[in-house]
Amino acid sequence: MKIAVLVSGSGTNLQTLIEQLHQDETSGIDIAVVISDRRKAYALTRAKRAGISTHVVRTQDFENRQDFDAEISKLVEHYGVELIVLAGFMKLFQPPFVHKYQNRIINVHPTLLPAFPGAHPVADTLAYGVKITGVTVHFVDEDVDSGPIIAQSAVPILDTDDEESLHNRIQVEEHKLYPEVIKWYAQGKLKIKGRKVIVR
Repeated sequence: MKIAVLVSGSGTNLQTLIEQLHQDETSGIDIAVVISDRRKAYALTRAKRAGISTHVVRTQDFENRQDFDAEISKLVEHYGVELIVLAGFMKLFQPPFVHKYQNRIINVHPTLLPAFPGAHPVADTLAYGVKITGVTVHFVDEDVDSGPIIAQSAVPILDTDDEESLHNRIQVEEHKLYPEVIKWYAQGKLKIKGRKVIVR
């Protein structure tokens, strides 16, 4: 199965997917292309080192968000991508794009959704004072971090945690859960009933 990984930052999740999926011949999963909305994203360097095709698609290079989405769609179709994987991609797609690829876009988020969606989830979690957080992998819909939840993993919050220490421990769980969910998708193990995702 060919996947596209969309990135905006350093690419730690991308690195995990490269090592656990792309470079594992038994996984049956090929990262066909890595797309970034930032030219200087270190994730692009990681992809190039692994011999993966890369493209930069920036919102400021297009008249509107629909044209931005259309360019990404063009790349997805060109590379024969079956699943779009968001890994720290900090842009929201417009409804037509989401509808076109319904149940073919997944995202990883560093909280136990639906708690603390949005751009600063770890800081929001600490500010609220909850005792348990975690990782959520979900399908993408039209709203922010609100699509059907595929899998979650819990991470306890320690009294000594700051944003960096908590985020580091959450990332450990992300790197376990995200590749596993992508394998489930490739193996046809996910069945969606409304908001409920059943892992067969």
